[in-house]
Amino acid sequence: MNLHEYQAKELLKRYNVPTQSGIAVSTVDEAVRAYKQISVDSGTKFAVVKAQIHAGGRGKGTMKEVPEQHGVKVIKSAEDVETVAKNILGNTLVTIQTGAAGKVVHKILVAQDMYYDGPSERKEFYLSILLDRAKKQNVIMYSTEGGMDIEEVAHNTPEKIYREWVAPNMTLQPFQARKIAFNFGLSGEAFKNMVKFVTNLYNAYVGLDCAMLEINPLFKSADDKIFAVDCKMNLDDNALMRHPDLADMRDKNEEDPTEVEAAEHNLNYVKLDGNVGCMVNGAGLAMATMDMIKLAGGEPANFLDVGGTANAQTVEAGFRIILKDPNVKAILINIFGGIVRCDRVAAGVIEAYNKLGNINIPIIVRLQGTNAEQAKELIENSGLKVQSAILLSEAAELVQQAVSAN
Repeated sequence: MNLHEYQAKELLKRYNVPTQSGIAVSTVDEAVRAYKQISVDSGTKFAVVKAQIHAGGRGKGTMKEVPEQHGVKVIKSAEDVETVAKNILGNTLVTIQTGAAGKVVHKILVAQDMYYDGPSERKEFYLSILLDRAKKQNVIMYSTEGGMDIEEVAHNTPEKIYREWVAPNMTLQPFQARKIAFNFGLSGEAFKNMVKFVTNLYNAYVGLDCAMLEINPLFKSADDKIFAVDCKMNLDDNALMRHPDLADMRDKNEEDPTEVEAAEHNLNYVKLDGNVGCMVNGAGLAMATMDMIKLAGGEPANFLDVGGTANAQTVEAGFRIILKDPNVKAILINIFGGIVRCDRVAAGVIEAYNKLGNINIPIIVRLQGTNAEQAKELIENSGLKVQSAILLSEAAELVQQAVSAN
């Protein structure tokens, strides 16, 4: 589950991680009031407005309706913040991570300016924490080259990306935090503050059950303080049962509406770009089915796992979701009857088909396992425009024929 920047920063504060302060707002009037409050609190007229969407590259991104407006903008007056808020709120931000469609901005963050003057040099770093699946350890990735061009740094100069692994069931050790601060080239008060920052940030990563935590830029101010100026946080969905308060932070406006609907029916759904919809029970079988679709000359239009208890209700919901994709030219239902009986699934398919009415694209049903023969007989005697198969090769051939005909 992705979080917005303002949400992530509030969570980091629980772990004593210093962050750039700001106020999230959803209207122009609220933005002006937030700017005035921040200006008083910080003692400066400078502030920054940041579009809040679940995507990176906001600083370089542009508003589709106002191309000259970027997703992040430094402002220095109430008039500035009013103009920028009008340009961003309710409009579509296009970044390198959103694709051409972009994302509609419903909130902006009005935040304090961190680039004030002081006795030392200001610096931007990069730091992220995630799971290294190959090593089966959490890894801290960091670089002295933080900021908007970190992707180019990783691509062109990978030697500037450092890595620090943390052993399972271990906390980040003090020597590791000091090593990171040393590699950042820090000394004195800035070094001490960085050690505290990295230690607390790792505690936040573990304590919040994050799947990924990225700070870019990780900022050293002119008075040697360390701040998270930006934060991208992804929570492990499987751990949300331990954090009901975090589950409430989910912003469905940022998610694909079809995937949201699928989740409400306890279906695992991911939309793809192909022409064959697939409905399967079990993630492994779903992957195999998508491979089979490609071998048959089609392209999977989705990943849809109805789980181990496929019935009329889940099949009907699956049908409705798949049929919302206009690119779908055929649907393949591939169910293995281990826990669930194939004849019950077949009855569910027939019932769902009758409820939905006329479906104008071919449907191929491959049921294998317990009572597969009875299921095939039920499908064939239903009078519906549904083709049945038992063998994978049969289903592949029927899919190929359906795709070729369309």
